[in-house]
Amino acid sequence: MSLVRDQAVTIVRGEGASVWDDQGNEYLDATAGLWYCNVGHGRAELAEAAAGQMRELAGYHAFGPFTTPPTEALADRLAELAPFNEARIFFTAGGGSDAIDTAAKLARAYWSAVGRPDKQAILSRSYAYHGVNAYGTALGGIPANAAAFGRLIPDVEHVAWDEPAALIETVERIGPDRVAAFVCEPVIGAGGVLLPPDGYLDAVAEACRDLDVLFIADEVITGFGRLGEWFGCTRFDLEPDLVACAKGLTSGYLPLGAVIASERVAAPFWGEGSTEMLRHGYTYSGHATACAVALANLDILEREGLLGRVRELEPVLERVVRPLEEHPLVGEVRAGLGLLAAVEIAPEALAERPDLPDRVFREALLRGVISRPIRSVAMQISPPLVVSEAELERLGSVLAESLDAAAN
Repeated sequence: MSLVRDQAVTIVRGEGASVWDDQGNEYLDATAGLWYCNVGHGRAELAEAAAGQMRELAGYHAFGPFTTPPTEALADRLAELAPFNEARIFFTAGGGSDAIDTAAKLARAYWSAVGRPDKQAILSRSYAYHGVNAYGTALGGIPANAAAFGRLIPDVEHVAWDEPAALIETVERIGPDRVAAFVCEPVIGAGGVLLPPDGYLDAVAEACRDLDVLFIADEVITGFGRLGEWFGCTRFDLEPDLVACAKGLTSGYLPLGAVIASERVAAPFWGEGSTEMLRHGYTYSGHATACAVALANLDILEREGLLGRVRELEPVLERVVRPLEEHPLVGEVRAGLGLLAAVEIAPEALAERPDLPDRVFREALLRGVISRPIRSVAMQISPPLVVSEAELERLGSVLAESLDAAAN
């Protein structure tokens, strides 16, 4: 806190892929906020959707038998978009952290409901980021994010992010009769934009099926167009048991998250005559106004063909950032999958000057581009899906200039 208390940048307005601060400075938002503003800033249509819903009913809780029209409509729509058939939807009150907590608890509740309560352990990957609630903090594979809090959740373990064999070995060591689920981002986001090695996702999905472990896809970043499909699972032809999502669901215009459950996971709770109850919910679950905004946001994504636009811009983004790999401060550039990229600082440069990512961030900010250090080793690139080719070209140029400035 002490490092930034005198350096606040107060953002007051946004339009498209740009935002402005209270001093009138314009910035290209190369992060889409925190990965979320898929349809871009300044969408009056979404403000109108919120206002229109609030005039009728701002919100009502979703406990017991209660629901609202936009909540039902959004659940139906997400079920249609889901990467599997017969989906059921649980809405959270906030972002991906709530969605991950919900998915983890639902996984345990499922095994208890089918008479296997000993299946409690949940596995995740090194470098993963799964939010900041208790489960997400424990499941996250970035040690610095959990160091101050101790062991928040028992029965959580991490495996190497890129080795299917590591998952299989860990499940077998713990015992398949004790492992409830494996949580996996299709592309690791805050851990450095780590693209899955060829065949990795298919291999871990198959391992989960063989070992009778639920596969939870963390699509908080990759969902709703970021990879050129509604979900990363669709792009990789995966059928998980649970999908956690948020961010692009509303493009950040209001907080809302969701867990999409497969027919298998939903069955013990939805089956006729079942007495199972999921004792989990939030005051603002399925909030009517947030759901109305999400519906309008999905309308924009569809009407403007933004998923197809991502596929068109994918090679453009790679073309503008790939040359940065030749910079003496850069160890690797990762791009070529949707509108996601990372520029990682070379290990030897970081060893000598650990503050280099922060320096690059500051230099880019001075030049009118907002990037962000992730895992203290790389620069995040995840612009709104409405970004133009010219803006991507500018992004590449500014990052090159900022690396030069940081080197001096």
